[in-house]
Amino acid sequence: MIHNTPNAAPSIAAQLASFAHDLEPGMLPAAVVERAKLLMLDALGIALASSQQDFAHCAYRGLQALGGAGDSAVMGAFAPLLLRDAVLMNGILVHGLDFDDTHPGAITHPSASAFPLALGLAAQRHATGAEMIAAYVLAIEVAARLGAAARGGFHDVGFHPTGLVGAFGCTLAAGKLMGLDRIGLEHAQGVVLSMASGSMEFLSDGAWTKRMHPGWAGVCGLTATALAGAGFRGPSQPYEGRFGLYASHLAARGLQADLSQCTRGLGERWEVLDVAVKLYPTCHFTHASIDAALALRAAGLRAEEVASVQVLLPQGVHPVVCEPVAAKRRPANVYESQFSIHHLVALALLRGELGLTELDAVNLSDPRVQALADRIEHVADPEADYPAFFSGELRVRTHDGRELRWRESAHRGAPGRPITGADIEIKFMRNALLALPRDQALRWRDAVLAADRIKDAATLARTLTQSNTSGAP
Repeated sequence: MIHNTPNAAPSIAAQLASFAHDLEPGMLPAAVVERAKLLMLDALGIALASSQQDFAHCAYRGLQALGGAGDSAVMGAFAPLLLRDAVLMNGILVHGLDFDDTHPGAITHPSASAFPLALGLAAQRHATGAEMIAAYVLAIEVAARLGAAARGGFHDVGFHPTGLVGAFGCTLAAGKLMGLDRIGLEHAQGVVLSMASGSMEFLSDGAWTKRMHPGWAGVCGLTATALAGAGFRGPSQPYEGRFGLYASHLAARGLQADLSQCTRGLGERWEVLDVAVKLYPTCHFTHASIDAALALRAAGLRAEEVASVQVLLPQGVHPVVCEPVAAKRRPANVYESQFSIHHLVALALLRGELGLTELDAVNLSDPRVQALADRIEHVADPEADYPAFFSGELRVRTHDGRELRWRESAHRGAPGRPITGADIEIKFMRNALLALPRDQALRWRDAVLAADRIKDAATLARTLTQSNTSGAP
């Protein structure tokens, strides 16, 4: 049954609006601020790595042709765009390599929408760095709770929650930066209900559309907030209403949603602290299995010894990374391979590491990778604690009759198995050096890590771009 807020209590939108309206930078615990800066640094590094890819240049050309030049920074060596176009473009860059952070309980990538929105709008309005961070944290807190309330249901029916719930988080963050009152913040959430979207159909052929979902969430947030700020009215119950988010997007599964999670622990429990940083540029559902494969490889297992592999994963992730089996064993392109448990486990066992370098066309068509992928099968993990954790277990049978097992109940970087701030800085540098000289990468790192002390977010935004008047390189 739906666990709704009692009729006498304020609506979910009203409660979220009050939290957003009252939130001030000084209310954020020091640990939340430090975590936020590290997550933003991680997002920036991925954006820089993405800026070297074809999809990034295609997206930039399209947006520049649509809106022309603007004054909002685009990360990397791109000229500024109009604010909404820059938010969309930066979201594409952060999410483009599927290397960005994840909130496991919500199964959403929060920074890919929250950071572009907060950076772009805070810079336009000359907010302080601390105010920008508060807006960024607000977007994550809201999106994480809204996603967690669905209990994995959005994925089940083909909606990508990153774009879906991210739009609501971005709306409240934008409203905070624009100075909307509580009523305006309520209406903005109602308005964005008619905009929030994100289809999982990209899984069918490795299409590029998933990459735009977080940035589009930011665009929706900006647009809904601007309309509401001008007096445009939205539905009062965008979440629990008869045709609200959960009823309309989950249909019968909406009865299983726990709407109390939408507002539980606001201002007391900070979801940003549970956001997991990726160590592999692949779907987060695959990470524990990759960890297990690399551990077996480090323990001495060699791919040529493998007769068969059984991969145990939560049943709920099978449609995303395991099925249809024939397509997963022969991904059509590199992007599709990032959502293939068969290809990724084979690659990890063969190469002994899995980074951006290993995800290329050569490995995609390597007969050894394909032959090993053919010997990999997937089954449901009866011990999985999904969606709280994305577990993975490998059961390997060798040609000489040995049986080897390795289980990871949670991947590295997940809540309970966090990586350190130093690890995140190392990841940033590796990604940033694909696009920047080392001295510039270090300056950008230091600027983000000092963001809470910046008097004008526009200064930070200008720092994080190599823009010139000639446009994209």
